[in-house]
Amino acid sequence: MYKVSLLTRDGATIAFDAEPSDTLLDAAERASIYLPSSCREGGCGACRVSRESGDVELMAYSSVALSEDERMAGDILLCRAQPRSDLALRAPFDEAAVGFAPVPKRRATLVAIEPVGSGTLRLQLQYKDDPTFGRAAQFTAGQFIELTLPDGSSKRSYSLANAPNWDGTLELFIRLQPHGAFSDYLRDRAAIGDTLLVRGPQGQFTLDEASAAPRWFVVGGTGLAPALSMLRQMGEFADPRSCRLFFGVNKVDELFALDAIDSLKAALPQLVVTLCVWKPEKEWREFTGTPVEALAQALLTAPERPDIYVCGPPALIAAAEEAGRSAGVPHDRIFSEKFTAA
Repeated sequence: MYKVSLLTRDGATIAFDAEPSDTLLDAAERASIYLPSSCREGGCGACRVSRESGDVELMAYSSVALSEDERMAGDILLCRAQPRSDLALRAPFDEAAVGFAPVPKRRATLVAIEPVGSGTLRLQLQYKDDPTFGRAAQFTAGQFIELTLPDGSSKRSYSLANAPNWDGTLELFIRLQPHGAFSDYLRDRAAIGDTLLVRGPQGQFTLDEASAAPRWFVVGGTGLAPALSMLRQMGEFADPRSCRLFFGVNKVDELFALDAIDSLKAALPQLVVTLCVWKPEKEWREFTGTPVEALAQALLTAPERPDIYVCGPPALIAAAEEAGRSAGVPHDRIFSEKFTAA
């Protein structure tokens, strides 16, 4: 039996024991500690933490979830790591992201579904009253939920785009995928009034409230959702911190949620938004290129190093991390959430 100590971003220490045959995620859950995770198979990277000392053996995992650079920097996946000594770990999330009871399962009604850009849908769900949780949608801005289809045949995880609220509203932006089980349901069969099982909130992609650095959000496609959630939370709190949003898509007609972004500019007057289109039409007057290219240009003249929050496809994450590191942003000041097609 080994001793495992996990230091959260806000300075709390969480300790548990682990057998050599345990994954660290399973060992924590046996101690009623529910650490951020999603796929539990080394495929998503939601349970990535940094190893300060001690040894682990990593079982098979996807390089999408843990790149070679991240592994070399000391990062591990809790769902794939078995202890080989006592361990000291450092988490990229606050204690509030850790559960001390199983992840809640609740039922929600589909109350709105509409196209908002080429290939993207906006969904709004409403929690049903629950004897344990009531009606409120309580989560940390930036987290995600897992949805199960009404017939129970498939599950998918999606980031929340709205801020926590008392009326139980959940807003999602979902990119339709060819032949995806959930996409087929949304495209062909979803109807107002459908009931879906919601497991969550989950995830560690949340704001570092202890940092006074500017916050820059670099997002591709529906990676906008968690950034919207965080920025809306900042707007509700009238947060005066400097912030920027780099939002990128391939074509102009794929842009969405522009009304929500305009509302954010009113709530956060200091917010600077850069819309980035990789292959625009001739009349496009904003940034031509990827959000990472816009990020790299902005970093050249930035007066101080920002915290960078990145969400989108794995290639965008890797490119943004490289751009940030090249500009002197420390590894632990770049926070990311990878989206994979499903």
